[in-house]
Amino acid sequence: MFAFLEGPELIIVAVVILVLFGGSQLPKLAKNLGQAQKEFKKGLAEGQADDADKK
Repeated sequence: MFAFLEGPELIIVAVVILVLFGGSQLPKLAKNLGQAQKEFKKGLAEGQADDADKK
């Protein structure tokens, strides 16, 4: 997924995220990202099921 980010770039991105959101907000941010990913996967599955029903 993050094949374009390697060692130093990944560290820089992590530091920027930490500075922008602060340490106390990171667990909340991670939880929200997890929920968004779950909803996205659910929507994809529903879309594929709808496509299968139409055929």
